[in-house]
Amino acid sequence: MVEHGKTYVVMGLLDADSLAYSIGKTIQAHGGKVVFTVQNEVFKRRFLDSSKSISDVDKAALDFRFCDITKEDQVRDVFAELAPVAGVVHSIAFANPRTCLGEEFHTDATDDILLSHHISCVSLATVARYAVPAMAEGGSMVAMSFDTGHVYPHYNWMGVQKSALEALVRALARRHGRDGVRCNAVSAGPLFTKAASKIPGFGGLTKLWQASSPLPWDTRADKQAVANAVVFLLGPLSAKTTGQVLTVDGGASMMGGGLMEHEREPVVVSASEAV
Repeated sequence: MVEHGKTYVVMGLLDADSLAYSIGKTIQAHGGKVVFTVQNEVFKRRFLDSSKSISDVDKAALDFRFCDITKEDQVRDVFAELAPVAGVVHSIAFANPRTCLGEEFHTDATDDILLSHHISCVSLATVARYAVPAMAEGGSMVAMSFDTGHVYPHYNWMGVQKSALEALVRALARRHGRDGVRCNAVSAGPLFTKAASKIPGFGGLTKLWQASSPLPWDTRADKQAVANAVVFLLGPLSAKTTGQVLTVDGGASMMGGGLMEHEREPVVVSASEAV
């Protein structure tokens, strides 16, 4: 798992329901020190400060820095301040749901597509540029992805960005192997977060997973399974793994169609019901 007492930067905290928060808490549970990044003060007030999922005491205990991933100087300053670090989690993505997602793939909103590409993909390279020098003893970077082997309704340009992100993960793995820094991605099944709630048709995606995943998939509880995989890739137990995409989705993305009736989870009948 992660190395006890070392610093891990988890980028993309929005609120207590975000995957970044689950990952950070899991790192802490294994003895790592976590510093989160939040986009700006406005986002902190709107989403984190108003969250009812965690107490005010827990909010006050969070160690975080403001960092707009599109502003290179802010990324540079974060890692200059926090060095040395042992690992970085890139849990950041964005696409304007009115133009880049929805029923129609084609759009005239080229600027929105470019912004989505910058935030969801290119920003990982910016992070690597400044995080790697802060990893003098080597380290690990993990990006968050979603099944790129299939095309899903409504996901549109974000599916394109995730494909690009995985290609970038492989390129960074090759570039930074000589620095002793690994770069991998975790491809997670659909998880309910504030960001996911903005995806048109997210409920349909959840139903698709319920119909096809050989392992039961819970869009809330299984954040922990995804966080566990991220922690594995951050730590020394995955010391020779780089340039890979680890899929944690209950198996849905490898299925050829939905589950047959005989393949579904058996119904447990209590003794009283069996009488």
